[in-house]
Amino acid sequence: MKRVSSKIVGLALGAALTAAALPAQAGLKDEAGINQGLLYLAAADKIRRECGSIGGRLFRAQSYANALKKAAAERGYSEAEIDAYINNDANKAAMRERRNAYFKSKGASNLDPASLCVLGQAEMASGSQIGQLLRAK
Repeated sequence: MKRVSSKIVGLALGAALTAAALPAQAGLKDEAGINQGLLYLAAADKIRRECGSIGGRLFRAQSYANALKKAAAERGYSEAEIDAYINNDANKAAMRERRNAYFKSKGASNLDPASLCVLGQAEMASGSQIGQLLRAK
């Protein structure tokens, strides 16, 4: 009886640890606010790289990225989990798709720097979060 109990406890503990690890991996994908913030950073970065008349507010962008990372940590994600999520190639590709869809929804294209300049100017004029990460040169 004691062996059976130990095996059951061991299996239950293993299942609990596995279940606890899975939400953290998949969980960051479900953090809407954090992913929205990452989208803003990705859009602002692409605009500043492609548009010669717009630069980035790099200190502000770094502070914003740090705030997102802090929010993720406060929700229970480890630094290793956050870094793994951000640096994952599939997640990066998905974020580029979201960014490009955002550009398209605003009448711009990631392949057309002139349209990104127009969008960047509009974002700055409206004071949006993306616009706050950009500056006119």
